[in-house]
Amino acid sequence: MPHERISPQVVESLSTPERVETRLGTLEFPLGVPTDETADRVYDHLDRLHAVRGFLDAYSGVSMWAARKGFLDAGIRDHDVLLFSEFMDPETLVLTGNADTVYFVTFLDLTEGPLVVDVPPLSLCFLNDMWFRWVADPGMAGPDRGAGGTYLFVPPGHDGPLPEGGYFIQRTRTTRLMLGGRAFLEHDDPKPSVERIKEGLRIDRYVPGYYGTSIGEIVTGGTAPPLPWTAQTWTAALHRPDPPRFVEGSGRAVNTVPPADATYFDLVSELVHDQPAEALDPEIAGALAAIGIAKGRPFEPDVRMRKILTEAAAVGNATARTLACRPRPEEGAHYYGASSRWVNGLLASGYDFKTPPADISDRGVEPRPSDGARMLNLRTWWWYVGVGISPAFTAPLPGIGSQYLFAFADRQDRALDGGRHYRLVLPPDIPAARFWSVTVYDNQTRSMLSTPQRYPRAGSQDYPTPAAVADADGTTTVHFGPDRPDGVPEGNWIQTTPDRGWFAVLRLYSPLQPFFDKTWRPGEIEAQD
Repeated sequence: MPHERISPQVVESLSTPERVETRLGTLEFPLGVPTDETADRVYDHLDRLHAVRGFLDAYSGVSMWAARKGFLDAGIRDHDVLLFSEFMDPETLVLTGNADTVYFVTFLDLTEGPLVVDVPPLSLCFLNDMWFRWVADPGMAGPDRGAGGTYLFVPPGHDGPLPEGGYFIQRTRTTRLMLGGRAFLEHDDPKPSVERIKEGLRIDRYVPGYYGTSIGEIVTGGTAPPLPWTAQTWTAALHRPDPPRFVEGSGRAVNTVPPADATYFDLVSELVHDQPAEALDPEIAGALAAIGIAKGRPFEPDVRMRKILTEAAAVGNATARTLACRPRPEEGAHYYGASSRWVNGLLASGYDFKTPPADISDRGVEPRPSDGARMLNLRTWWWYVGVGISPAFTAPLPGIGSQYLFAFADRQDRALDGGRHYRLVLPPDIPAARFWSVTVYDNQTRSMLSTPQRYPRAGSQDYPTPAAVADADGTTTVHFGPDRPDGVPEGNWIQTTPDRGWFAVLRLYSPLQPFFDKTWRPGEIEAQD
């Protein structure tokens, strides 16, 4: 019986024509092999693809590296603590930083071994690695539950002895970390929190055999003591370290925002070379290596590649900005549906940008299904407008943590213009057990908008600006514009600047159930002229 032959149609479907018309122009394959011109054009295109992909996928790491460089440029060393005792203002460029809480931020250096950090009580912290991946949540959302605790951070590759107990031990994938913390006002006064941070925060190198290790562990050979042991050294092991150097942050000029030009890729290279090769996800490392950024390899792009990287930075930044300002409804970021301008991509993607947050009710924690795919657009959305990541950012737990909604446009989906007047009406019973706020940000820096008002915010706290006043019907109206409208209380107006675009973030601290079940919903930002 004769064998059936492959049909001409099948052969045609898997063949490459000698001439192919594409967006790259005409590509030619005589005898099935690309011409030199076609090969050059394809490789240029491939390098552009990898460069744009590298720009988008590496943004979290570059954001972290830019922040550390900004600290160093401002004279803030690793283990110094930038403390905003009078709250952050627009002098400090931080992606959607705010003037609601006492911030404290420090970079931790684990290159010489494990590090011990005492976290002050009543603080809300997150600990991220140099690719802005979650490591721990010291403080109220962490294992110490806000009572304060001692954390031991262990760098990758460390195989030395560790204590038997006494620490919350966390292993990391990078040799540097960032600790970001917040503390709250007490009776509209930041001073008690500032003093608690200064008294409670400590950073010290871990010494094997000291606190957390018993005599029995030492004498039975489980832990080699670093020094000849005597009664004095045993007592010295309990000595509390000196406080770190605190640097006042309020009013201090520090830039932590990544560049939008080709120098972006120089920062990527610096970070890649600073950290262990295995610290970077292979897929992201692959895109970077394809454009010449790899551990142990000098980053020396030639003229052709520099031109490609310059264009890729422009396209990558334009893409990230579009994803941030105009997320598509099908991405799931629109919290109240496509008709509303209020968005938060984390509430759709979860902290890992792969799994939507679990449902939490009196029945327990019910995980939501994931298709296993990384939500790349929502990941870019978050890192272009925010810093830090934690499961606590997305956990729908009433009364715990904080939740945010972003608005990049008015009710008619028009960009917010600093020369126009707008208003936002918040219905009665704003679902925030601790407090709420609205903050305005500069579209370009994605940091707080700089105006003569200094603190571009309104909210229920009476510091650092007067608290907003509710109307007789219980609603609260926040006004935005270059001038305060007649009859509007000072605390209900946020100043904007003509010819500067802006966006707003509504924050609910210790959010309540009506936020999560959406029975309470903020109004849209509406133009008044």
